[in-house]
Amino acid sequence: MATLTSTIAPQVNPGRCTIQVQSIASDITAFRCLDWDRDRFDIEFGLDHGTTYNSFLIEGEKRALVDTSHRKFESIYLDAIAQHLDLSKLDYLIISHTEPDHSGLVKEILAQAPQVTVVGAKIAIQFLENMVHQPFQSQIVKQGDRLDLGHGHELTFISAPNLHWPDTILTYDLQAQVLFTCDVFGMHYCNDVIYDDEADLLEPHSQYYYDCLMRPNARSVLSALKRMEGLVIQTIATGHGPLLRHHIPHWLQLYKQWSEAQVQVSQLAVLLYESGYGYGEPLTQSIAQGILKTGVEVECIDLEYTDAHDLRELVQMAMGIVIAMPAQSNPSNTAALSTILTSVHSKQALGLVESGGGEDEPIYPLRNALQGLGVVEAFAPILVKDQPDQALLQLCEEAGTDLGQWLTRDRTIQQIKAIDTDLEKALGRLSGGLYILTAQKEGTSSAMLASWVTQASLEPLGVAIAVAKDRAIESLLQVGDRFVLNILEEDNVQPLMRHFLKRFPPGADRFAGLKVYPAQNGAAILADALAYLECHITHRMECHDHWLVYSTVELGRVSKLEALTAVHRRKVGSHY
Repeated sequence: MATLTSTIAPQVNPGRCTIQVQSIASDITAFRCLDWDRDRFDIEFGLDHGTTYNSFLIEGEKRALVDTSHRKFESIYLDAIAQHLDLSKLDYLIISHTEPDHSGLVKEILAQAPQVTVVGAKIAIQFLENMVHQPFQSQIVKQGDRLDLGHGHELTFISAPNLHWPDTILTYDLQAQVLFTCDVFGMHYCNDVIYDDEADLLEPHSQYYYDCLMRPNARSVLSALKRMEGLVIQTIATGHGPLLRHHIPHWLQLYKQWSEAQVQVSQLAVLLYESGYGYGEPLTQSIAQGILKTGVEVECIDLEYTDAHDLRELVQMAMGIVIAMPAQSNPSNTAALSTILTSVHSKQALGLVESGGGEDEPIYPLRNALQGLGVVEAFAPILVKDQPDQALLQLCEEAGTDLGQWLTRDRTIQQIKAIDTDLEKALGRLSGGLYILTAQKEGTSSAMLASWVTQASLEPLGVAIAVAKDRAIESLLQVGDRFVLNILEEDNVQPLMRHFLKRFPPGADRFAGLKVYPAQNGAAILADALAYLECHITHRMECHDHWLVYSTVELGRVSKLEALTAVHRRKVGSHY
């Protein structure tokens, strides 16, 4: 059947959900569902440019569909497939992994193509059996297995567990030299330009996607890259965003570079959860983001699909352990928890969080048992009573940061001592004002004491602030966010400094006991501040262990015209 290129308008919300159908190689067609308006992926990652869900059809003597799409595209996706192929002639449905944005329409495909054989990793087939609740023909594949579709389209499967689900496989078409990767190498960037024409434009989106989804499993990324060695790749057919064709060595090198940098970190935190149960996975991902801010390596492990030997090895190796409580009804979880208890040691830090699935293993008996073995509790148990909201996810991220800071405390002291004495004294002579930065977003608020602040532009009026990566407030200071910069008064600085220099536990109210009132942008204005500025973030630049945040100033007011700004004078430049 001849290939075609088209954009099919949806029946609902015209112009914001479209599908792009295009040939990408001989006998291979891409079906890209463009979700222009999606502003959040899962519940913890914000999106600025929407996303896409990419599906592919390979037509040899036999025909194979690689992945489906998100359920919201059911009508236009199935219509597009039907225009291109009679589904009664579809032979295989290859499942790269079972996350709903890629397998959300498997049941609908099976309804129209009951003869199809579903191809996937063993875990993926198990997941699908629980998802579709109907019998289907299946073929389990593992690393190195092959499937010949005819006309030269021989497919080789590459095992890539934990990228970012435990059931992930990659598929390589030898003749077309196309590698189908689903989540791997993807990005949340919605555009009707099908390929990576502008690498410089796309690289920040690729890195954000990697940091959110792949970085917590950097070791698994490197393992997958090693299995891909020797493949001649003309196109990487991703599951999200543009397909990669023009800069493939660049993207591969970036993934290797980012993953090696993460793995080289000496400390390792292992986060254990049961996929598909409660909210364990999104809560674990938020904790992982907090840990990663501190430069600690993270491995997110699905308890249900990790054997006892691998689990024991990881727990013994890790310096930090976080457990999202699994279900009591799964017998394998009891064995997994026993393995953990026999593998931990007293030099480790621990964090426990409920999954909120309704039948969690009880958290406090496990906590008592681990504390009895000498394990240090990095943060208090996190309890889940309702569906997670932004405040709970922020609490989890702060808990992860606390754990990471505990693991890196010795390294931080060594870095402070390592700087040259004359240099640190000279650098310390740079002075600045004293400020309290406050931010509020989606019901979550935070604050920090800041001194690395400067006016950065006149037109428009703008300020720049350096924010350490491991600050809890950092996640509220993304491009598009707003905050208040409270300027402290020289004669009234000590009470506020003492308050904000305290170490707050995760989720604590930073403003308890203070006089505050809301700014127009929702952040807190301190009644005892000398002045305040309401700011809108327009740019962020990464500066090793800090983010440099540039913001335009929208509003400001001074409470005492004759008073002076508090000044921060340091003796050394190696720490605050």
